[in-house]
Amino acid sequence: MTKHLISIIGPTAIGKTTLSIKLAKHFNTEIISADSRQFFKEMQIGTAAPTQDELSQAKHHFIHHKSIQDHYSVGAFEKDAISCLNMLFKKHDVVIMVGGSGLYVDAVTNGLDEFPDVDKKIRKNLNKQLQDKGLASLQNQLKTLDIKAFNTIAVDNPHRVIRALEICIGTGKPYSSFLNKGKNKRNFKIITIGLKAERDIIYDRINQRVGLMVEQGLIDEARALLPYQQLNALNTVGYKELFHYFSNKWTLDFAISEIKKNSRRFAKRQLTWFRKREDVIWFDYLTPIDVIINAIKEKIDTEN
Repeated sequence: MTKHLISIIGPTAIGKTTLSIKLAKHFNTEIISADSRQFFKEMQIGTAAPTQDELSQAKHHFIHHKSIQDHYSVGAFEKDAISCLNMLFKKHDVVIMVGGSGLYVDAVTNGLDEFPDVDKKIRKNLNKQLQDKGLASLQNQLKTLDIKAFNTIAVDNPHRVIRALEICIGTGKPYSSFLNKGKNKRNFKIITIGLKAERDIIYDRINQRVGLMVEQGLIDEARALLPYQQLNALNTVGYKELFHYFSNKWTLDFAISEIKKNSRRFAKRQLTWFRKREDVIWFDYLTPIDVIINAIKEKIDTEN
């Protein structure tokens, strides 16, 4: 029997967690998270991590297994996730993966791109530029050197922008030219299920979710993390806006409105990332679970 990884993708707040649990129950299997912020145990509410009730309904991996003070790269995740999958496929024919972090999803399904080594001084200089001139100057530089990368990576994440720029500067070639070259072959088949909705519906669901997070205690959660705000893990929508509120730069109402706005922007970037893929079977977010299960079974049958 061919082993299958069912990868569930889609924008934030679309219902991926709920679908993953339904599929895990149907196939009597386990779930791997590919959400790069749900790894961190200190970030529960603001990352919309599965609740204790949801975690009890199916066994999850890579949820709250790291601290915000741990360095955990996408390369380390790829290695750990493949090791976990090899273990899970010994007892399951199907495993579920869910997450909205496109780079982390691709790391498992396709393998990571390989980049040449570049002079470490370049990153040091770019970090100084970030400190002296701000993120916008780096974004403009990337837009000039590699418009394709600028349009696809998370340009509000300074670490991603700096990584792309150091490759552009260090090699003299666009960062994007190194993407999708040699991919690692996997010993399992991948079926990618995408959830979609009209943009207005996605944005409304995001706004509702942010309101619910605030009701659940997001402000107190973020306040407890304020001493660690310089950590990369906390350069995350839902936390960085509240840090401005705590420092009296913004009002609470404005900070919450910015969380909603930046979450909507994040969803837009997610859709841009996922729509590049040609292998996705897309479903409206209201599609009955039986329809999705039948489509997965048909796909599995054709590959066995």
